[in-house]
Amino acid sequence: MFYVYILENEEGNHYIGYTSDLQKRIKGHNSGKSRWTRKKGPWHLVYKEEFATKKDAFLRERQIKNYKGGKAFKELLGKESL
Repeated sequence: MFYVYILENEEGNHYIGYTSDLQKRIKGHNSGKSRWTRKKGPWHLVYKEEFATKKDAFLRERQIKNYKGGKAFKELLGKESL
């Protein structure tokens, strides 16, 4: 299985990604192994979706990244304002 996930930090910033091992990936973000998230943590999981194929997860990640900051992104997270 593959997962698309959204992480949030204490400042309200978001990171969107996909992986086959969600727990390991979140630990990697919080331990500084990811260049994009290393200085902005700690991160916590606020959203995830499960997919059977890597391709489907990748396509959904791209779609969500296009939403980022807009109404569709807020609706996805169930928040009126971010």
